Amino acid sequence: MLRRLMMILWPSFLVAIAATGLFFSLFDPAELWLRTGGDTGLPDIACYTIGFLASWLFCALSSMLTVYLARGPTDRTTPM
Repeated sequence: MLRRLMMILWPSFLVAIAATGLFFSLFDPAELWLRTGGDTGLPDIACYTIGFLASWLFCALSSMLTVYLARGPTDRTTPM
């Protein structure tokens, strides 16, 4: 179980670092607009943190799906 968890979290962490770096090298947190058309009202570090955690979540979901699909049909009867 711990091995599968690390197979999900570690690669997703590394990709989230790259995705966050790429995103915030293109967009300045101070210039991000919400649907209301106003400023986010958050400090830059909060935008970086929220962006990183959101990227990590989506990357972890992708890794989790990959681990699930990589398991054989006999492995799927046991819990992940």
